[in-house]
Amino acid sequence: MKSYFLLLCIFIQDLQLLGQITKDPDILVILADDLGYSDIGAYGSEIKTPNLDALAKNGLRFTNFYNTARCWPTRASILTGYYPQQIRRDTLKTKSGGMRGKRPSWAPLAPALLKKAGYRSYHIGKWHLDSKPIATGFDRSYYLKDQSRFFSPTTHYLDDRKLSPVKRGTGFYATTELANRTIEFLKEHETKHSDSPFFTYLAFAAPHFPLHALPKDIAKYENTYTSGWNSIREARHQRMSELGFPKVDLSPVLPKLGPPYHFPDQLKILGAGEVNRPLPWKKLSKEQKTFQSRKMAIHAAMIDRMDQEIGRVIDHLKKRDRFDNTLIIFLSDNGASAEIMVRGDGHDPAAPLGSAATYPCLGPGWSTTANTPFKKHKTWTHEGGISTPLIAHWPRGFDAKNKFRHTPTHVIDLLPTFLEIAKIKKRTSIVTSPGKSLLPVFKEDQKDHHQDLWWSHEGHNAILKDSWKAVSSFKEPWELYHLSKDRSETNNLAKKHPEKLKSLIALWNKSANQFIADSKK
Repeated sequence: MKSYFLLLCIFIQDLQLLGQITKDPDILVILADDLGYSDIGAYGSEIKTPNLDALAKNGLRFTNFYNTARCWPTRASILTGYYPQQIRRDTLKTKSGGMRGKRPSWAPLAPALLKKAGYRSYHIGKWHLDSKPIATGFDRSYYLKDQSRFFSPTTHYLDDRKLSPVKRGTGFYATTELANRTIEFLKEHETKHSDSPFFTYLAFAAPHFPLHALPKDIAKYENTYTSGWNSIREARHQRMSELGFPKVDLSPVLPKLGPPYHFPDQLKILGAGEVNRPLPWKKLSKEQKTFQSRKMAIHAAMIDRMDQEIGRVIDHLKKRDRFDNTLIIFLSDNGASAEIMVRGDGHDPAAPLGSAATYPCLGPGWSTTANTPFKKHKTWTHEGGISTPLIAHWPRGFDAKNKFRHTPTHVIDLLPTFLEIAKIKKRTSIVTSPGKSLLPVFKEDQKDHHQDLWWSHEGHNAILKDSWKAVSSFKEPWELYHLSKDRSETNNLAKKHPEKLKSLIALWNKSANQFIADSKK
């Protein structure tokens, strides 16, 4: 009798396990805002990110994953699988075409497509797309529209309905609140829709400016950055080598390259400690060193806190036995930002830096460090602006642990990946998506995943084909680099290989013209 009971228990357990294995996987996309390529521990940072590091250790790290260089076009590409210019979500400054408006009807967002496979979809955090989340197919949404106030947002929405402003001094902190809302939606999913898979899109506002962080998190890094951005950058570069990243020379610092937008009056408001160029650290005054090292401590604190909150979401998935069959994707919308400005409630120089009354921005000195080892920043289409860490973790989906993938891949590839794992075989549209599923790349690197990759933002243009990259900053000549040998974009080969450059420029123009035509359909 005992042996029969034991066999029955084993049989039931096997059935339960079979149900878990055959169940459609859940999908969790975690998007950071203005995070640099080397800003997390798994990519060489000194910032403590144990939860993301654990995902990397038990999953995949992509070394050649790209975004669009800016927040709103990247978000459009993630959720549609198209280049933003195809779907009217970014302009083309160097051509008479493109726009930043309403998407065409043939480019629905991920939730509308995944719903066909029974998925319920949840949005939490930043939006930066046309329309609103519920109107575009999400089942639940907490939309944090006000990104200028981490402690007291004035504009936020629950399920597309506007909420009352948050008062200062209530203990609200945006990064924590986004995790709270995520867990709330997932609990509701378990209670009411446990048999359905979910697509959860968690879009943090951190570490985007203003640099606002909890005092206890800032305290962890109070003395970490007093050695300056040059030494921290070199240390990160060394750690990347120790972690097994491909060898890439450290790109030269560009001392004359400042923020992409110049606001001299706002620079004055921030005081004598602010610096709008990546000058050698030793040339800074004592006041500047104090101000700058504090800024980076706040930036680190924001990332540290984001990792802590990601840990809470992961713990929830583990408790509900959904962790192993959830594809988790972590990435950033663009490179770290060199911007310096004052918005929101302004900047009070007398208030503790990082508090609600202040408005510090990372600036070009620390942005150069955050984007180690690459060149330039958010907005530019050089590697520093478009390269993002990407971690993929899915124990039931692939066996690889603590492995790298070096295939050039792009945010346009994410939605095709989600559709394939949801078993949606055919996507009907009058315009074919340029994105390709990452499932083959999860298994092993692919030689010809993309024929080419294309970029344009605010007149900064680029195209990548067979490791050759043509890139130009707004109103500046095209440059040419062979990324397999020079990903730091140090050796401009434009004069040495003019025919190669000419062919790439022609290919860029051909795609641009096609995307303009697509946007008019």
